[in-house]
Amino acid sequence: MFLPLYDSNKIAHIEFPYVNYGILGVTTLVFLFQYVSGPDGLYYSHISFGMIPIVVRDLVPAPLPWLPDHATLLTYMFLHADWLHLLSNMLFLWVLGDNVEDALGHVRYLLFYLACGVLAALLHLLIFASDNGPLVGASGAVAGVIGAYILLYPHVRVFVLSRIVITLPLALPAWAVLGLWIASQLFYVMVGSDDGVAWWAHIGGVAAGAVLVVVFKRRETPLFGGG
Repeated sequence: MFLPLYDSNKIAHIEFPYVNYGILGVTTLVFLFQYVSGPDGLYYSHISFGMIPIVVRDLVPAPLPWLPDHATLLTYMFLHADWLHLLSNMLFLWVLGDNVEDALGHVRYLLFYLACGVLAALLHLLIFASDNGPLVGASGAVAGVIGAYILLYPHVRVFVLSRIVITLPLALPAWAVLGLWIASQLFYVMVGSDDGVAWWAHIGGVAAGAVLVVVFKRRETPLFGGG
């Protein structure tokens, strides 16, 4: 429906969002390694490091005996299914993540990002406890960044490429852009969409981000700011 291009929100507390760029870089490098390994490498990386509910619940043996079952609650968020999956997540993180890092600080932002990804996976695990397919992708963690951004900077203009009838660039307040994204996730959950997308993980990530940002943000950073 739309793709974020950039926002009008300048960083104020940090000189450089190196944690956000580090996450972007590591996640991209992991995918490139998967990609050059060929279809088999992509498949085995998902099976080995993706979050498989029945493996985490210890109902079946883990594919890698040396990797603790629960470690995949972290590793899954650095894997992606294909280029589109990777680029869509990284684009949201590129546009929004630097400002959330600015509001939280470097270390707290890293902890926040990882915590959102873990909590997103746990909700997916709760809903699909008997699933034998791997959950992969940064979507849950990125959804946490979206949940934080909409609480921190709802009035900031976000420039998006929107395709409704024709493709047009638009400048919209963050609450409208990100609120529409959240509404679309809720819609797919309610209609029970079975298209392979982990909609519940997205919902879990957004909810985690909206709650955790209140705890992790700098004291001097207000909620509902921007303009």
